[in-house]
Amino acid sequence: MTVEAHKETLDFQAEVSQVLNLMIRSLYSNKEIFLRELISNASDAAEKLRFEALTDEALFEDDPEPKIRVAFDKEKRTVTISDNGIGMNRQEVTDTIGTIANSGTKQFIEALTGDQSKDSQLIGQFGVGFYSSFIVADKVTLITRRAGLGAEHGVSWESDGKGTYTLETVDKPTRGTDVILHLNEDESEFLESYRLRSVINKFSDHVAMPIEMLKEVYPAPPGEESEEAEQETKDAAPEYEVVNKGAALWMRPKSEISDEEYADFYKHVSHDFEEPLAHAHNRVEGTNEYSSLLYIPKRAPFDLWDRDQKHGIKLYVRRVFIMDEADKLMPHYLRFVKGIVDSDDLPLNVSREILQHSRKIDSIRTANIKRILSLLEKMAKKEPEKYTEFWGQFGQVMKEGPGEDMANKELVSGLLRFASTHNEGDEQTTSLDAYIERMKEGQDKIYYITADSMPAARHSPHLEVFRKKGIEVLLMVDRVDEWLVSHLMEYKGKKIQSVAKGELDLGELEDQEEKKVHEEVAKEHAGLIERLKNVLGDDVVKEVRVSSRLTDSPACLVVEDNDMSANLERLLKSVGQEAPSTKPIMEINVDHPLVTYLDNEPDEERFADLSKVLFDQALLAEGGQLKDPAGFVSRLNGIMLQFAKQ
Repeated sequence: MTVEAHKETLDFQAEVSQVLNLMIRSLYSNKEIFLRELISNASDAAEKLRFEALTDEALFEDDPEPKIRVAFDKEKRTVTISDNGIGMNRQEVTDTIGTIANSGTKQFIEALTGDQSKDSQLIGQFGVGFYSSFIVADKVTLITRRAGLGAEHGVSWESDGKGTYTLETVDKPTRGTDVILHLNEDESEFLESYRLRSVINKFSDHVAMPIEMLKEVYPAPPGEESEEAEQETKDAAPEYEVVNKGAALWMRPKSEISDEEYADFYKHVSHDFEEPLAHAHNRVEGTNEYSSLLYIPKRAPFDLWDRDQKHGIKLYVRRVFIMDEADKLMPHYLRFVKGIVDSDDLPLNVSREILQHSRKIDSIRTANIKRILSLLEKMAKKEPEKYTEFWGQFGQVMKEGPGEDMANKELVSGLLRFASTHNEGDEQTTSLDAYIERMKEGQDKIYYITADSMPAARHSPHLEVFRKKGIEVLLMVDRVDEWLVSHLMEYKGKKIQSVAKGELDLGELEDQEEKKVHEEVAKEHAGLIERLKNVLGDDVVKEVRVSSRLTDSPACLVVEDNDMSANLERLLKSVGQEAPSTKPIMEINVDHPLVTYLDNEPDEERFADLSKVLFDQALLAEGGQLKDPAGFVSRLNGIMLQFAKQ
């Protein structure tokens, strides 16, 4: 770093350089979006000023009307986007321009594939905003001053986007920010008024403040020119005109808003490059009056699982922007929803603390949840392919819902989708309602299995009797599934039961003769059960018993109904959390040849080795880890050698 007076030359974060290079390559075919992004930033800055000025009117200085101006200079080959918003001080410029202030940057970089089309979608999710300038410019200059500071506190930031940038203290008489783009040689199209206006009309017509450009002055017809008129034109102050409609889109009647306008507004509020999957626009009147415009994105953001990720809805009060990420307006499991709420009744000085205890906010939140869930329910019924697309992006987040939102538990549960033994593929397409419709006559439970992978779930020995009887089992392999089933005990009166917990009770699906035979078999093999229990010991197994689950495998491990599943125990330990070790119950299939051989083994040492191998195999089959892998290998090798000698 070199320092000279108040001027510094600094290096970009490595991540910034990577994002810049990728963005320029990926988004060049859609390069006009740079203007949308910069106008959106300018709009945010103006709205933040209006909010801060609610408690400090002096911030307006002598210019109380927010506006954005777009200008160009053909000789200098520049396009300038100016706002009279909140502006930035030197530290804020350093924090937001020299770095990408996003806790998910690392995940974003790791998510890049090298496939240009896929990576351009990731760029759109990242919301790079200001950096889109470098799609069309080979140098960008930003001059800004924070409202409330003197003219001498202006800051100039400049870079060619190739690794370094300069910061310099400058005089700036007016508050706000000017972004000056020094265009590449092949971007002359943006030095034409009609081109800039068409982009503004296309992407930013709805911005709820004036976007101005110099009024176009057309030359007088030949023979009508006069020196006096020409001189007046030169001496006159520049005259600006508003080039956007500037009305808050959410306040307009739905019948007057096109799908394209809805999509453009979504891109404005979300900084997403793709169109939304669906939206809900409502006006509520009565004791609590407000408007809401809520969107479901097409694609999950790369930082959806980042704990520090901000989320929520933009909150306005009587068209005045109050705050971003008003998370009180939407629950965490719907954190992917974007949009705005504009209240007529909340105070303009509303704070996050006030939001925590506001009945009006609680009422809006409740209505927001209902609208989004109803929108998804309608999509699932009438547009199943679109819902499948939604589920592929946000399904795991929705699985947080039953544990988080008790008031809408049944409705959220009906929207869940799972993989199932009813289908061959791994896609999560089975709803709980569809499962219930396919239940066997006499079946009173919804059965599921959790595992750490789809092959482990499909090939689990716990499923053997269910396959034999044609009973469907839901296959749950997402990490969040363990959280889900700990809160989702039943659905529409049907108990939701793990196939790997408790003694198997198939109710009316198992006839009395089968139960009687099972009891008799258990008595016949009491001696074998006792021998196995003694060999394995109380510190390894809680119990050994004859299984009614198994048809093909020699053994499996289960836990009691109220115990933590082995899969959940492994998940918790994998992320460094303490988890109580649950002793499993070992179930054996007495009809299996290996168990028959074991029952007839007179040599106690050999019986012990075979028993321990049998237990370890059952542990491996359910995805567990051996406490003594070397001992397992040694015992297995010994058994193989003995059989080889016979």
